[in-house]
Order: sequence, then C-alpha cells, then structure tokens
Amino acid sequence: MTVVEVLNPGMAKWFLRVGAVITGGLALSDLYVATHVDPNDIGFVRIVRAMATTAVISYDYMTALKKVEYGTDEYETVKSQVHRRSAQHLLDLCCANRGTFIKVGQHLGGLDYLLPEEYTSTLKILHSKAPQSSLQEIHKVIEEDLGREIPQLFARFEETPLGAASWAQVHKAVLHDGRTVAVKVQHPKVRSQCANDVILMELLVRFVSWTFPEFSFAWLVDEAKKNMPLELDFLKEGQNTEKVAYMLKQFPFLKVPKIHWELSTSRVLTMEFMEGGQVNDREYMKKNGIDVNEISQSLGKMYSEMIFVNGFVHCDPHPGNVLVRKSTQTNKTEIVLLDHGLYQNLTEEFRLDYCRLWHSLIRTDMKGIEMYSRRLGAGDLYPLFACMLTARSWASITKGIDQTPVSETEDVEIRVKAAKYLPRINELLNKVPRQMLLLLKTNDLLRGIETSLQTRANATSFINMSRCCVRALSRHERDKCQSWYGKLKISLSETLDLWQINLYEALLWIKATLLGSWIAEILGYHHPHPQ
Repeated sequence: MTVVEVLNPGMAKWFLRVGAVITGGLALSDLYVATHVDPNDIGFVRIVRAMATTAVISYDYMTALKKVEYGTDEYETVKSQVHRRSAQHLLDLCCANRGTFIKVGQHLGGLDYLLPEEYTSTLKILHSKAPQSSLQEIHKVIEEDLGREIPQLFARFEETPLGAASWAQVHKAVLHDGRTVAVKVQHPKVRSQCANDVILMELLVRFVSWTFPEFSFAWLVDEAKKNMPLELDFLKEGQNTEKVAYMLKQFPFLKVPKIHWELSTSRVLTMEFMEGGQVNDREYMKKNGIDVNEISQSLGKMYSEMIFVNGFVHCDPHPGNVLVRKSTQTNKTEIVLLDHGLYQNLTEEFRLDYCRLWHSLIRTDMKGIEMYSRRLGAGDLYPLFACMLTARSWASITKGIDQTPVSETEDVEIRVKAAKYLPRINELLNKVPRQMLLLLKTNDLLRGIETSLQTRANATSFINMSRCCVRALSRHERDKCQSWYGKLKISLSETLDLWQINLYEALLWIKATLLGSWIAEILGYHHPHPQ
C-alpha cells in the first residue's frame, strides 16, 4: 500500500483549507508582533508555523505521488524530489522555531542509515546552524544564576561565542586566577518553550500517523519527552562528565574537561577550556601528524567500553563534540570528548542481550543473530534489524562482517534501501526497547566519522568490540557463578578467547604491513598516488 492509497477522500480539500487558514493566521500574527517582541518566541506563531509545515508536506506527498504509477522509475524520481522539498521545509521550520525543533532535527540528521538520504543530508546543516542569543541575554542568565556581575566572575569574557547549539552557546573566558574556561550558557527561553514544543510535536506526529498509517514516528516523540528535560539540566551534564572521565580513566588518550562547580548551575556550566580539530577534519589531522587509523581505533575502544562493559553511553558523538589534538607535553594523540548532556543508561538485561547479539554478528552465528534480535524486540524483522545495526547488507552479514570490508557500492545500496524500507524501519523503531534508539543514532554518528576518515573498511573496530563483548559476558558469568572452580574455568576461557583475538589482530597487522609490502615488491606493484 502506498502513501497515496491510505489517504481519506477529500483530504486534499481539507489540507487546502487548513493551509489557507494557517497561512493567514501566520501573516496576521507576524504583523501584530513585529513591533513588540520576537515572533519566534510567541507560542501561537510557533504552533501555527509547525502546523502549516506539516500540512504543506503532507499535501505535497499526497498530490505529487498520486500522479505517477507506484513502483516505476518515475515514481522513485518524484518521491526523491518530494523527500528533498519536505526536508527543506523541515529545515526551515527548525531554524525558525529553534530550540527543541533544532534538537529533533539534529537527531534526524544523524540517522544516515535509517532515513532517506534527502532528509539526513539536508538536516545535517543544523549541527552548524544553531541560533545565537545576544550577549546581553547571555550576561543576564549568568548574573541571575551566579548572583554576581560578569566582571566579578571573570577577568575576561569573549563576546563572540565559540559555538552555538540548540540549547545553549559556549563562550571562552578567563578566571581571575588566570585559568582559561569554557562557559556554556542556556538560551534564556528554551526551558519555557520545551514542554509546549514536545506537546505540539506529539500532536503533529499523531496527525501524520492518522494521515499516513504506515509512517509512525511515536518513537521520536518518546525519546524527546524522556531526554530533553535531562539535557536542560547542566548540573546533570556536569555529573555525567565526571562519571565518564572516571569510568574511562584507563584510556590515557581520552581527555574530558574538568568542571568548575562553584561557577555552575542548571543553566550555566563552567568547565576547563579544551581545543582541537574536529574528528572528521582530515586536513587538520594531516597538518598535525595525527594518524586517522589511530583515532578510529581509539574511538572504537572508548565506545565499546561504554556500551558493552559499562552500559553508560555518550549518545551525541557528532564531529563538533569530538575533537582531536597532539599533546604539547607528550606529543601523543588525544581525543577530547565534549557535551555530556545526552547519555543512555542501559539496563543489565538489555546490555547483555545487545552484547550477545554483536558477539553473534561478529562470529557469523546466524542462530544467535536471530535469537538475540528477537529478544531485543525485532521479531520477524530481525534481518532488517541486523542490517540497521551494522549498516551492512544481509549478504555481508551471512558471509561475516569482519571478513568482507564495506564497499562504496554496498554503502550506497544500504542508503537506497533505507528509503525503500522506511515503513518497516518505522515499525521496527516502534517495537524495539527505547534504549535501542539512542544506540542506533550513536552507531550512525560513529559510522559517519569513520566514513569521513575513510576507515570503515578497517577490521580493528570489530576486534575492539569482540574484546569488550568477551570481557562483559565473562564478568557476568563469573558474578553468577558460586564455585571457585567455575570462576577459574570462566577466567581461563576468557583469557583464551582474548588471546585468540590478539593473535588474529597480529595476523591482520602482519598481513597489512610486512607481507603486503613483500608481495608488492615481488610483483613489482606500486600503489598509484591519488590525484
């Protein structure tokens, strides 16, 4: 059944009437508030604008697709054009309504392997196009929360923000003792608008589900309702920052800013200033002698540890939040992890099932893949679920995802099929545990970084995941075991498994370095330089 076939008769006329009323109301409200306040802060204007955008997008899908035969090349072309227009309408809405809308738009823009490319490529701009509050507004928030004027708090406070995001913006400042800090300040009207925006989104999502029954985005609203209040509490973000720094202290390459609690509140977070190049900036890495493969491996280690071992996961690793640099003291490569507002706490049961699923995927254990996918809520859609998790084709999964490097052809195929199977993907996202949603987003953001670094074909990410899976599952088995002999047996099995993984990694390294160069010399083959 197509999108057009599920529409009720007369819906086109209804959309036209609604669109006319909404557009007229929007014009009048803009005219009225033009000389009073920013219209973007008026609830009525925000509601009307969102309703108008929803009506326009829905009407476009209904009328444009009705004119062409379903399943033809022309249908796919027209659908792509409608996707592109609709994505642009959503982008305009997010930029106009700001705050919560930008946050949701950023979330959608990160789902590269779950949503049509037309949407993700268009909405990605929101990561770098967030609105800024005026310096006067920023000063007011700081002074209200900290109870002192700016000159009393800081020796210097830079007027131009280092960056602006959906909830806040960050300014560089210097304390009176000479230490340089980054001050994250919440946009003044975000908190008051957030609750109403979430209610509005829920109503619009229900309308879209009623109009197009095969498209249900309830999962998106559920995530917004749960996570947004947490992200608006900067004290919680500070606690997350310290928790992850302690949790991953075994990784010397990871740097997390220290929090200045005496200068922090629920709307102001003052932290150690750290700088570096964005993790997807290959030119910066080349200029500073940073190995992209080392960065990719280190990211894999960090996130495997967070997901499989600790169950406490930083879920917003877009390039602006992950910086890389060379240490001025040791000259070693470091990764700076920023923005700790969005974390996912995994339950023990979920973490272990997710761990067993990835262990099965890496070992090409098809029975295990089906069993643990079903336990995670995928049901009969488990092959699609496995493809969504790995961003690999089912053919590659059955051959072994660590045996067949991802190719550009396969990557394009996955993206095309994401658009084709969007109704099934939505069905799946509404079935799986809510913990899975942020993990899928995190997976996609990390894959985007690997694609930028051109390291997606590297097998080391699966090696790191294998190690963490073995450690996590062995620890769980030891905790359950009552006898010392049973615990010893589990530990020996763990040691053997880890030794086998290390051996496999060593063989891969030898193959990629010495053996590869020897064969190249024997055959007289030289890699062509890229143009």
